[in-house]
Amino acid sequence: MNRILIGTMPFVGHVNPILPIAGELVSRGHDVRWFTGSQFREKIEALGARYVPMPNAVGLQDDAWKRRYPQAAAMKPLDQLRFAIKHVFVDSAAEHVYDLMAILDEEPADVILADSSFTAAGLLHESGGPPWAAFNTLPLTLSSRDTAPFGLGLPPSASAPGRWRNRLLQVLFERVVFKDTIAYADRVRAGLGLPPSGRFIFDAALSPYLYLQGTVPAFEYPRSDLPPQVHFVGPSLPPPPARFDPPKWWDELLAARATGRPVVHVTQGTVATEASQLLAPTVRALAGSDALVVATTGGKPVDALGPGPLPANTRVAPFVPHALLLPFVDAMVTNAGYNGVQVALAHGVPLIAAGRSEDKPEVAARIAWSGVGIDLRTATPSEARLRRAVGKVLADGRYRDRARAMARAMAGYDAPRRSADLLERLIATGRPVRADAPGRPTPS
Repeated sequence: MNRILIGTMPFVGHVNPILPIAGELVSRGHDVRWFTGSQFREKIEALGARYVPMPNAVGLQDDAWKRRYPQAAAMKPLDQLRFAIKHVFVDSAAEHVYDLMAILDEEPADVILADSSFTAAGLLHESGGPPWAAFNTLPLTLSSRDTAPFGLGLPPSASAPGRWRNRLLQVLFERVVFKDTIAYADRVRAGLGLPPSGRFIFDAALSPYLYLQGTVPAFEYPRSDLPPQVHFVGPSLPPPPARFDPPKWWDELLAARATGRPVVHVTQGTVATEASQLLAPTVRALAGSDALVVATTGGKPVDALGPGPLPANTRVAPFVPHALLLPFVDAMVTNAGYNGVQVALAHGVPLIAAGRSEDKPEVAARIAWSGVGIDLRTATPSEARLRRAVGKVLADGRYRDRARAMARAMAGYDAPRRSADLLERLIATGRPVRADAPGRPTPS
């Protein structure tokens, strides 16, 4: 039995993908503890893992930090990203290091598994803590000569001019755009007694031991300089619920599939749920079409779509498990949340993406690059653009074919089992787990 401590930021999209991995580790007889926000305690303990409280997590969870820092709401996306890195992720990391030291004083751990935004794991290791592994819940953020810096949403290029572009932008990001952010992180490091690193802020997430990327190579930009400890483990998918009470309109969904009527699902996930951005415009755009439109409000009441009656072809629910809904869906309109996109592609569903905050421009860019859908390159598309994009995805079989090819690629991976195999190898050797190492687990 190995002792594994998981640390994650208290965000739904950072916790949910690691739940199946934690369940796999518990099933193998390992002692698993999990340090995160209390809203996830029930899910963690249902796996057989032990929950460890995270002090002050409420102010961090999902969009709560925006209420804590109202000035961030008015910022442009890049400014908001820099602000969040400093005041959500870096500031909290210093607190979490001391929390983890106290936790490990009571019970040591053989390894720490962290989501890629939980930077305390790396700082703790530098301070004498155990080896750590990262599970990335975002598109690959690491710098590369073959890609532009993360956040710009630009396609990759390994040509000579492309690499010149990439290097120029990387220098600009490090020396101008994120210069203050890097310096801020180094000041926090100094407060922990650590020397300055000067590392580009997104590269700090790379564990020197093991870095698990929660997708397949076909959805990620090719990189000739990918670090050897990076392993693609496939999407970590939520299991179907043990119990499901279908909405009243569920039989209509089944009938649509039986008759060949197209089904379009629109979702903004569970965080950015302001319906006026994407949900309501999509419903209006497709009103009167022959498609059955299924909208989920991310837990909000169904009247979040606004006053007045819904179009006759629209059905709404606060939440429907994607594992049960997506097998009946022909296209999904999304604000490009990474995990929702992975689940859709695992079911072979082509996408229409409209998202510009956080990592969403990068997710949407990969949707377009891989050919599995359309990137609208805005968070607030017009009804006309949505109507055209949905019509194109439904009519052009190439999007469907590429999405189904992606689903076949993903079916060759078992993220929980693959991740657990790699973590066990790290614990057994205490050395970096290289992708070219003998005995590397194969897709399963």
